[in-house]
Amino acid sequence: MSRSTVTNTDGRSGDGTTGVRPGSWAGYGACIWALLFAGLSFYWAAGGLLGQGTIGPAVEEPALAREPAFVALLWGTAVLKLLAAPLGLALATGRPRWVPRWLLLLGGWGAAALLSLYGLANLTQHLLIVAGVVDLPAGLGSALPWHLFLWDPVWLSGGALFTLAAISYTRPPGLLNNTKR
Repeated sequence: MSRSTVTNTDGRSGDGTTGVRPGSWAGYGACIWALLFAGLSFYWAAGGLLGQGTIGPAVEEPALAREPAFVALLWGTAVLKLLAAPLGLALATGRPRWVPRWLLLLGGWGAAALLSLYGLANLTQHLLIVAGVVDLPAGLGSALPWHLFLWDPVWLSGGALFTLAAISYTRPPGLLNNTKR
């Protein structure tokens, strides 16, 4: 009796193993992005000062004053970013098998949309400030270049990675491997 090695549309082989999906690098990248960004948020929530001066006074002042509500917000955002890591990994591997495919897709596309929209909205606002169309908010202060060249690209790269991971997970592996016309 032979085992089937036919790949299903969810990237799993008939023998119970998970096939390597083309494009799974994006899911692994999204996982790494989320872990690094969560690590930075945990560091800031714990009182770390690396990056001070790059965010803007509206965020830095309550963080430096260790205002309890703001510190709780930092811990909460760190946890949310940490939760995005297993989502990226699941989009890359199709595991765990007990999670319905539609739920992984919902999470992947949801993360992609939220991160991309947040990054695009910030980038648009910051470019409008540079163009002189919008006044520089006091809460941003001298951190505008940091947002344009560091933070906006960080959010956009997370959005791009989750978008590519969701696209890769959406397509059956046979479609991605098919080079015949």
